[in-house]
Amino acid sequence: MLPTAVGSGTGSALLEEKIRKLVDRSEIAALIDRYVVLLDTQDEAGFDDSWPRSIFTENVRLSFPIGDHEGLDGVAEFHYQAKRKFDRTHHLASNYLIGLDGDRAGVRFHMLATHVHPGEGPLFDIGGHYEGEAVRTAEGWRFQRWAFHLTWSAGPKP
Repeated sequence: MLPTAVGSGTGSALLEEKIRKLVDRSEIAALIDRYVVLLDTQDEAGFDDSWPRSIFTENVRLSFPIGDHEGLDGVAEFHYQAKRKFDRTHHLASNYLIGLDGDRAGVRFHMLATHVHPGEGPLFDIGGHYEGEAVRTAEGWRFQRWAFHLTWSAGPKP
């Protein structure tokens, strides 16, 4: 039950807390969406090393089946080297789980991705999940720890 009037003591504080949590969840969902879209579009106009600042913290730790990386410097290159093996990719995310804890949040979501080999070759499809930790920064929510866990793959690997 919502309080009847804003500014009515405890009810107002509860309403503000609920709104803050909704806003935080919305901002973290937008962060996930930015990342997923950038997986496919980050280098459409040539190599771009600026995009990771909108997604990750300075001290980010990445863990992927293709390798690990620490720190913001080199994150764009890390992603670029993985993606350049394909003509294009198409990533889809769903089932966001966001566990808020003040200025931190545990995050998990499912990922399906199709990778097109050069020359319209056969497809390489994968499924799995991302999980990690987002933190509130002066620039908004950013991922501090980020990992992809492969569950399955189909088609020829790069």
